[in-house]
Amino acid sequence: MAVAINAPSRTKPTILDLGRSELEREVVDSFGQSRYRAKQIWQAVHRECIDDFDAITTLPKALRNELSERYVVDPLEKVLHLTSRDGSTDKALFRLPDGELIETVLMRYKSDSHRKARKTVCVSTQAGCALGCTFCATGQQGFRRQLSVGEIVAQIIFMQRIGLAEDRAEVEDGRRDLGSVQGVTNVVFMGMGEPLANYDNTMAAIRSINDANGLAVGARHITLSTVGLAPQIIQLAGENIQINLAVSLHAPDDETRSETMPINRRYPLSVLLDACRRYVESTDRRIFFEYVLLKGQNDTISHARKLGNLLSGMLCHVNLIPVNPTSDGPYERTSRDDAELFQVELRRFGVPSTVRIEKGIDIDAGCGQLRARVM
Repeated sequence: MAVAINAPSRTKPTILDLGRSELEREVVDSFGQSRYRAKQIWQAVHRECIDDFDAITTLPKALRNELSERYVVDPLEKVLHLTSRDGSTDKALFRLPDGELIETVLMRYKSDSHRKARKTVCVSTQAGCALGCTFCATGQQGFRRQLSVGEIVAQIIFMQRIGLAEDRAEVEDGRRDLGSVQGVTNVVFMGMGEPLANYDNTMAAIRSINDANGLAVGARHITLSTVGLAPQIIQLAGENIQINLAVSLHAPDDETRSETMPINRRYPLSVLLDACRRYVESTDRRIFFEYVLLKGQNDTISHARKLGNLLSGMLCHVNLIPVNPTSDGPYERTSRDDAELFQVELRRFGVPSTVRIEKGIDIDAGCGQLRARVM
C-alpha cells in the first residue's frame, strides 16, 4: 500500500502544544476569559479526550468558535490502525500536518503474580531518527524532524480513547468496577526517534501527561529510553520528576557496540556509564538497560560475562529483547533458550534481568517497521 507523505500542511497549531500554565495565559490574555475556562479546556482535551472544540459544551459558543479559529485539537491523521491476532497490541500509523509519518503502539498486559493488568503506550518523539542504529527500522530511515509537544501528547490521547472504551465495555459486562476505569496506565518513550535529542518537547509532553487534571499518568509509570546521550542523561537527573530511565546498551564492549550503534563513537561506554552512575547517585533511582539480542552479534555467553562485569554493583535492571528483524537489517532473532542462558549468566554477577514479552510481531510493532512497510 503506497501512502503519499506530501500532504498539504495545516496552518493552525494544536492546542495540545500548550502546557497547563501556557494555556491559562492564552485563555486569560488572548481570549479575555477566566482561569476557570482554561481548566475546563484542559480537562476536556486531556482528561475527556475530546477532539473537537464544539463538543466542549461547558464552554460558551463564542469561546468555542474563537478556539476553533485559532487552534485544532488533534494534529494527527490516522493512516492505518492494526490489531494483532491475539488482541494484545494495537499499532497506528499517523500522518502529521506536513505529511510526515509516525507510529504509536498500545500494548495490553494481563495481571500476573508480580504486576497488575496494564495498558502501555509506546510513543514517538521524532519523525525518523538521526542516530542510525543498524538493527532499528527507524534508524534505517534517517531523520526527518522533531515532533512538537502536541504531536507527542496526541498519540497518547488517541490510545487513551481506545483504552477508556475498553474499560467502559468491561464495566457494562460486569467485569470491572466503574471506579477502576483508567485506560492507559503506562507510557514508554521508546517509539520512533531519540527522546533526549528532542529534550525540551519531550519533557514538556511528560509534564502534560503527568498532570493530575489531565491524563494523570504517574511519573513512575513513565519510562524514557535513550541510546545514550550522556550530557542529557546528566541533565535529566536534575529534573524534578521521578520518571524511569532506560538506556539502550546492546553490547558489553566498545568494539561490539560501535558496530551497531554509531553513537558509541561519540559517547563510548566509559562516558555513558559514568553518566549513568551519576544519574543513580543523584536520583537514587534504578536504571533499566535495554539489550536487544542479535544472533551471533552480542548474545553469546562471553558477551553475557562481559555485561555482568560491566554492570555488577550498579542499581540497574537489564531488559533482554529478542530483535524484531527488519527487511533491510542483517540480524536474526536469538532463540528463547539462548536468551534464558544469557540471563542465567547475568545472574551469576548479581545483575537482575528479564526476557521481555514479545508483542505485535504480526503487525510490525517494532518502531519504524510499519512506516517502512507502508512506504
